[in-house]
Amino acid sequence: MSDTTATNAAAATAAPAASKKQKILRIVGSIAAIAVIYFVYDFIFYINTDNAQIQANTVILTARVSGFVTKVNVEEGQKVKAGDVLVELDAKDYQSRASQSQYDVASVQAKAHDAGLSYQRIQKLFEQGAVSLQQRDSALATYQELSRKQKALEAQEDVSKNGVTDTLIRAPSDGIIARKSAEVGMLANPGAPLIGFVSSSSRWVVANFKETDLHRLKIGQKVKVSVDAISDRDFQGEVENFYPSTGAVFSLLPPDNATGNFTKVVQRVPVRIKLDQITPEDVDLLKAGLSVEVAVRVH
Repeated sequence: MSDTTATNAAAATAAPAASKKQKILRIVGSIAAIAVIYFVYDFIFYINTDNAQIQANTVILTARVSGFVTKVNVEEGQKVKAGDVLVELDAKDYQSRASQSQYDVASVQAKAHDAGLSYQRIQKLFEQGAVSLQQRDSALATYQELSRKQKALEAQEDVSKNGVTDTLIRAPSDGIIARKSAEVGMLANPGAPLIGFVSSSSRWVVANFKETDLHRLKIGQKVKVSVDAISDRDFQGEVENFYPSTGAVFSLLPPDNATGNFTKVVQRVPVRIKLDQITPEDVDLLKAGLSVEVAVRVH
């Protein structure tokens, strides 16, 4: 009797344990099934890549004329408006040349005006037969020569004025100073980088997709963009265009497939993605170069 009682007690203890184990297995199985369904759904309906970055209009502002830097009006990270003077160069020499050009133009302009009046008078006398053809032609030649000289000096005056204008390095648009290389007292030569500038006009994404995925991508497809640095929200966009070449074509050392040790590698093709409805505050958050993850809905 005691053996039967012990057996029944063991069976009663094992039954809840087996039931609990089955419940855990069912939960794990459900989670695995949901995960499989999610990955299958994601594979069928989306193409994903984390090889993508935020892009912006960036430019290195350089000097067009040579001169010593007399003033730097900005600091790195500062917001500026279009037309703001960022760097000033010494303009004394250029102002002197512009003034000299103005005097030269005024002088020749007066002479050309007098020559024109003289030619008109001689032309009337020639028509009356009071002067010879040679005198008329000589007056005409003098007038034409002074007119050509006036135009040449006016062109030089424009160049001189442009030189004065070019001593002021201005912001090409609204934007942010990313880097400042100009310092007061340094000699700025034409082409020397002074300011690294990032425009605030727009932001977009360049995503590098595998060449094997291109047949599933089309212009206009909706895109979800997740920015690594902004974890609390996603941005929406759409495929805008495809670059005409892979990234390797314009690399510093393009691959030479004619060599005997060629190994096939899946290439990446850059795709431009337009971001929809981004505000000026979003532009401030979307720094150029930030890493993003892109999911393109293909169905």
